Amino acid sequence: MPAGPSAAPGSTAAALRHVLGHFVTPLLMCIGMGLAYLGAFHAPEPHDLRVDVVGSGPSAQVLAQTLQDKSDGALSVRTVPDRAAAVDHLKTQASYGAYLPGRHPELLVAGASSDTTATVVEKVFTKVAAGQGDPLKVTDTAPTADGDPTGQGIFFLLVAVSIGSYASVAVIGGAGAVLALRIRAALAVAASLVVSVIGVAFAGPVFGLVDHGLSGLWAMAWLYSAGILLIGVGLHTFLKRWTTLGLMVLFVMLNFTSSGGIFRPELQPGFFASLHSFWNGAGFVEGVRSHVYFGGHALGGHVLVLALWFVVGLALIGLAGLAESKRRKAAVETAADIGAVVGSAEAGGAHGPKHAAGAGAGTRIEAGDAEEIEEELEETVGV
Repeated sequence: MPAGPSAAPGSTAAALRHVLGHFVTPLLMCIGMGLAYLGAFHAPEPHDLRVDVVGSGPSAQVLAQTLQDKSDGALSVRTVPDRAAAVDHLKTQASYGAYLPGRHPELLVAGASSDTTATVVEKVFTKVAAGQGDPLKVTDTAPTADGDPTGQGIFFLLVAVSIGSYASVAVIGGAGAVLALRIRAALAVAASLVVSVIGVAFAGPVFGLVDHGLSGLWAMAWLYSAGILLIGVGLHTFLKRWTTLGLMVLFVMLNFTSSGGIFRPELQPGFFASLHSFWNGAGFVEGVRSHVYFGGHALGGHVLVLALWFVVGLALIGLAGLAESKRRKAAVETAADIGAVVGSAEAGGAHGPKHAAGAGAGTRIEAGDAEEIEEELEETVGV
């Protein structure tokens, strides 16, 4: 038939336009991930990194001032009177290294604060001790669990919980789009419970990332996951198929890079260092560190950060409910107008064509919804 061959090129062109249009999302992901990860991690340098010199005499003061001047802003050097004060600073994360000068110099660090920060501090004071002709003894006052020798396991736990959370958003928002918002919100809470339990299993019995405090870790994992899921479900009402990209920006690009799990803010550019103070990933990482390794010091502030993100999720669910209610009302009014037109047409004897056209439009809408759901699920990382 002549119509067949002529229709094929048009169908191919339409399919190509469709595919090329969807390349926008992965390309934006590529650009965003490159800017975020390379911007945050490619050249870590200390700035205002707090370290202590132990001693109250003139020699300690001179050493501290010399280090301060030579660091050109990389270090913030203070003196403390004795070893006990230095250890207290380390265990409250008021400093990240303490140098005890003398014939047998010693460096105190807190590995649980950040392995990379401890390494930077050790390099600095190894040179100081070598300049005095003495070997340096390094003592870790807050070592990590045996299952997490680098202290970065908490960061990778954050990655697992985050991906499980935002990938679940695509399932709820896509496959569950026909469900009422209250049911989708309930599914989000249920999914966060499952994700947090999986996270605790990884942290405890599976890999031994922590050796105590699993109940508190679970509570923070649930609060963190629930915040992401509620925010995602709420945003889906407004962003639709762009929700996945939006969540990747919020909870991968900006979140992982500012969490402090690899490099603390003292080793990062100012933008990511500033995010560390209020982003939810930093709240989770620092909250777990505080709970497991530092006796709960400043734990309340980290939990507050997680709780505020959870509240933001609840607020977005509320806004989504209002938006969907308005859409339903508008749809009912539109249906009533269409019904009036169809009734008028039937009275005029044009029932058949009008009815067929209306049925065809309904079929196209349903097909479009199904296609959008399928595309969203396919574009979601991890689904």
